[in-house]
Amino acid sequence: MIPRSRPVAWLLPAALCLSGATPALAPVVAQSQPQAVLPFDAYLEVLKARARAEGVSSATIDRMTAGLTPNERVIRLDRNQPGSATSQGYPPLAPYIATHVNRERIATGRGVYAGHRDQLARIERETGVPGAIIIAIFGHETSYGRIKGDFDLARSLATLAWEGRRRELFEGEFIALLKIADKGFARSELVGSYAGAFGNPQFLPSVYLRLATDGDGDGRADIFSNRADTFASIANYFRDAGWRPGQPWGVKAYVPSGFDVDAYKTRLSAPLCPRVHERHSVWKTVAEWRALGVVAQQGLPDDVMVSLFQPDGPGAPAWLLTGNYRAILEYNCSNYYAMSVGLLADEIVN
Repeated sequence: MIPRSRPVAWLLPAALCLSGATPALAPVVAQSQPQAVLPFDAYLEVLKARARAEGVSSATIDRMTAGLTPNERVIRLDRNQPGSATSQGYPPLAPYIATHVNRERIATGRGVYAGHRDQLARIERETGVPGAIIIAIFGHETSYGRIKGDFDLARSLATLAWEGRRRELFEGEFIALLKIADKGFARSELVGSYAGAFGNPQFLPSVYLRLATDGDGDGRADIFSNRADTFASIANYFRDAGWRPGQPWGVKAYVPSGFDVDAYKTRLSAPLCPRVHERHSVWKTVAEWRALGVVAQQGLPDDVMVSLFQPDGPGAPAWLLTGNYRAILEYNCSNYYAMSVGLLADEIVN
């Protein structure tokens, strides 16, 4: 289901509600003992044993598991997530963009960008990831650091692992969280969304361990309140996802009247997020699309491979998407999210 650890944004929307506390939940079958039903306390001992085996100190295990009980609200929120749609219809993109790339978000993003211009320019030189993309992610994930969630991550992740539907994922994230705590972070700092994402970029713990970056040289990757570390960590995520320096995420395209976009739909079946990728065309060079009458409205080299995307149908805006758009989808596998990030980034620097 999950080829790499990612921020929870693509997995589940961040839940920024107060945690509940009524542990009136059915026990589940432990993964290590598939025939035995374990209550929460017994399953927690399984998690502790794994953490010890993976090198987490006893002191950290004790302070991160003290008083843990299952959180019924977390399970209820997780179970209420919508499943995969079966309809071939899609909500229109334009209303989503109007809501998520609005005047306030643009203005705030421009202010944050201007206030950190030199820092972002240095990060772009080092990673190739534009500062505007970094700020757009920061804006979408946590409203520029204002809304990060207040769930006790240890409780949430232990609960979701115990609940069992995606035990492999959440058990691994719980152990990763303890490894972060072992670096000196207090349990009171380790709060976030109900599904385990935390900090300014809403990283899952495993993503933090793999990609969080010390952006100011103080020896600590603090994505909670340190913007230098936050920006460097987001950039490192995109570099790891294959961001290609010097290319935009996509550009507006002119599509001639009567052009049959469906005739160029991709024939590939994506193993992950198939409904996201099935909406894109085959890949062609900019020159090949131009020969068909589809023209980029901003300069792109003729040999750049791009995919045509006209989300709201004939006569509506269309874009030619580069491989960097796929890097945004690595952060959150949603065309609505990726388009809004790209368009917000464009507005921030225009």
